[in-house]
Amino acid sequence: MAIILRLDRIMADRKISLTELSERVGISMANLSNLKTGKVRAIRFSTLDAICRELHCQPGDVLEYDET
Repeated sequence: MAIILRLDRIMADRKISLTELSERVGISMANLSNLKTGKVRAIRFSTLDAICRELHCQPGDVLEYDET
């Protein structure tokens, strides 16, 4: 897939744990872990909105397009 999730990088930059982000965003740790590792095929805008709000970032910081 050409879309790459960079949630792990953003979380590391912000020094926030999976547990803490899960509690703040209201997403189960299992679902957030799947997002972090890129094992998902879709993401809801409401989820992306909540993640960006908590991490103080833009959707383009979390999602990256790779043409190769």
